[in-house]
Amino acid sequence: MVSPQFSKKSAFSWCFYDWANTAFGTVIITFIYGVYFARALVGDETEGSALWSYAISASGVAIAILAPFLGAVADHAGSRKKWIFFFSMICVFASAMLWFSENPDGSKNIMLVLIMVAIANLGLELGQVFYNAMLPHVARSDMKGRLSGWAWGLGYIGGLVSLVVCLFGFVGLGDMEPFITLSQEHNEHIRIVGPFIALWFFVFMLPLFFFTKDAGNEEEPLKNALRDGLKQLVNSFYHVKEYKSLFMFLISSAIYRDGLITLFALGGVYAAGQFGMDFTEILIFAIGLNVTAGLGAFGFAYLDDAAGSKRTIIISLIGLIIVGVAILFISNKFVFIGLAMVLGIFMGPVQAASRTMVSRLSPPEIVTQAYGFYAFTGKSISFLGPLCFGLATTAFGTQQAGMATIILFWLVGLMMLFAVKERDIS
Repeated sequence: MVSPQFSKKSAFSWCFYDWANTAFGTVIITFIYGVYFARALVGDETEGSALWSYAISASGVAIAILAPFLGAVADHAGSRKKWIFFFSMICVFASAMLWFSENPDGSKNIMLVLIMVAIANLGLELGQVFYNAMLPHVARSDMKGRLSGWAWGLGYIGGLVSLVVCLFGFVGLGDMEPFITLSQEHNEHIRIVGPFIALWFFVFMLPLFFFTKDAGNEEEPLKNALRDGLKQLVNSFYHVKEYKSLFMFLISSAIYRDGLITLFALGGVYAAGQFGMDFTEILIFAIGLNVTAGLGAFGFAYLDDAAGSKRTIIISLIGLIIVGVAILFISNKFVFIGLAMVLGIFMGPVQAASRTMVSRLSPPEIVTQAYGFYAFTGKSISFLGPLCFGLATTAFGTQQAGMATIILFWLVGLMMLFAVKERDIS
């Protein structure tokens, strides 16, 4: 069946939104601004990392609460693009405000940064709910997997390109001077990445709004949409057994995605602790991992359509588990890096095929709500992975025990996935 909204330009423009928004997580959350916040702004990496995690956790709680409700409202309110634009602009504005982390007199605005990071992350993740829900409308039913995989791959590439631009354009890497020289007295060369990512996000999200056709649903007045959305949300809870496969998948995916989240958050810590890798080595390692993850998302996209999202996820999880177990017994740094690159190949497809799977299992009338629940389930247990990693590492006195808990999350998620019956009903 061909989506009435399908066109190559529309589909490609939809994919490009992943290129636009992934830069925030790569540059702001993970590699540059988060490190600057802990080391330079707070001045104590332990305290700074804790404060940073509190801000991200607070936004996660808000996302978990708001996403299902807003998704249900959007299923009645028609256009999804207006919701994407609204939440994307929240992220853009808050990212730009990160420039004001330090004042000309040298004083620091730590609380402002924490609030802006939490708001930006909230806007990013809520916008993603409505963006994901556009998949059934922009892709033919026989190429949902490819489109989701291509978009996810573009996201990895966009994140890396933005990171490279920031490192070589503003920050510098090692002894290499940046192309644009900014004052380092008040860390202008680091603070500029906030406005830069805001500009990056804004410019590259525009094709979605200019060229991608919207869902085309009949719109209700917002007041009615709020009322009907709340009613639909309550009704979904009461009739959850009617969506048994979707419900089981949401739980399963929350568990194995938590393993991935923990890997993203603590993989660098593991590499540094187990193999003595310095910051530059970890950065290069992370770039390589993202490259293979992007290639995996592109490559497995065809399998998603040919064999189904469920099989793609199962194959990818089995690959993650096998390579992950092998990594536990490795002591050579270069063998570890090689295996980690292989691990990356399976990371992208798990995420891309999971997005497609929600589309395949969701009736059209609740598709945005379903993606809201997808965000909810992911955020609601996102603390478990890092917690188990820490507890196991402390209990056994080795980070390998912590890494083993990640594999356990993948294994449990995989076992639950077998109970899901895949069928394309969108």
